[in-house]
Amino acid sequence: MARSHTEMCLRVLCGIAQNSESDSARVAAVGLIWDRGWGKAPQAHTGEDGEGDIRVTIRHIVQGITNAPATLAAPNGSAHQLEHAKDE
Repeated sequence: MARSHTEMCLRVLCGIAQNSESDSARVAAVGLIWDRGWGKAPQAHTGEDGEGDIRVTIRHIVQGITNAPATLAAPNGSAHQLEHAKDE
């Protein structure tokens, strides 16, 4: 249903980009039009300081949980080992 309004929505955005007196509204409209027309720029997924892999640490916040899974399946099908840390 939303897709059936695509042309009207694009015309509204184009009208805002061309006629709005608010610069922020014009910039937002132009950005939305570009993103839909040309796709968003690729975003690099990197670790700290833009280098290396992303590292995620998962800690239990409830004491006494001992049956957490040892591996975590990623969406691409690969499995990652989880390190279990015990609070001292």
